[in-house]
Amino acid sequence: MESLIVIATVTVVVLVVFDYTNGFHDASNIIATSIASRAMTPLQAVLVVGFFEFLGPLLGGTAVADTIGSFVDISELQAMPAMVIILCGVSAAVTWNIITWRFGIPSSSSHALVGGLVGAVLVSAGSEHIVWGVRELAGGHLIGVFKVLLALLISPIIGFWGGFLIHRWVGWLLRSAPLQVNHTLRRMQFLTTAALAFAHGANDAQKSMGVITLVLLLGGFIPQFAVPFWVVLLCAVAITLGIMSGGWRIVRTVGFGIYKIRPLHAVNAQITAGVVIFSAALLGGPVSTTHVVSSSIMGIGASERPRSVRWRKAGDIVSTWIITIPGAALIAAAGYLLLNYGLDINTGGG
Repeated sequence: MESLIVIATVTVVVLVVFDYTNGFHDASNIIATSIASRAMTPLQAVLVVGFFEFLGPLLGGTAVADTIGSFVDISELQAMPAMVIILCGVSAAVTWNIITWRFGIPSSSSHALVGGLVGAVLVSAGSEHIVWGVRELAGGHLIGVFKVLLALLISPIIGFWGGFLIHRWVGWLLRSAPLQVNHTLRRMQFLTTAALAFAHGANDAQKSMGVITLVLLLGGFIPQFAVPFWVVLLCAVAITLGIMSGGWRIVRTVGFGIYKIRPLHAVNAQITAGVVIFSAALLGGPVSTTHVVSSSIMGIGASERPRSVRWRKAGDIVSTWIITIPGAALIAAAGYLLLNYGLDINTGGG
């Protein structure tokens, strides 16, 4: 029992670290447009975002946590090997976050977590322990990996076209506005940035909440899958501290590398991304803030001056989108195999 408590504690700590890296990795997505449009100083942006990021997990429900906590089914395995599998999967996600942050690549923490868990489960317990959700789809039920991937795939598309349409509409409304309107738009970003931060906290912090709750369930520490309040609070603190640390390397890519951001672009991108991300949180769909914000900026640029969009940089982001899940899965699989070789982990049931 003592060794079980130790491995459970280590796994929870790594999940908190993942939440922290998720925060500093995704901070750039939230603050990049407000800084690029000169609406806020970096300090102002971090303080506004930090406060509302903390409120998001506390008030945003647990629908995403329920989704993340149920797309792998390793309840039939012994508690110790089941936790080692989760530990390897989450460690791979943390590793991927750090690598992509180091090189300034705006990758998705959501993709990394999904890839890490799927890779660890596949190599250790087999595909039958992954809830793919394909059969259930025929009965009208959207669950498992299919639901996760669908949310991750559709959200950037909605972000692109949402940004495209809202920029066309608002641009038409303000077609005769004087230049002084930029001052108002910069002031508005204190509100729209706060809303985006709240949406991000409501969606992203729930991913760690879901996996921590799964760890507690597998270890027999809770009787059923229900997120305890202390887990909500812990993840809210971790992701907020990560946000306030800031991923400044990626700010340059998102804020300056895709399209030249002016106040109107920033407001429209924040509104679009905030609506998409928070709607997904309410529906239990884990989305990538990185790709929703980036795609909304692309859509805004495409609606105004397509030739001015740095499509090559956009292509780099899409490439990262494609390779993150298999990349994290490979890291998790390799980590599990090395650990299994050293410890001879038994994944048998019971």
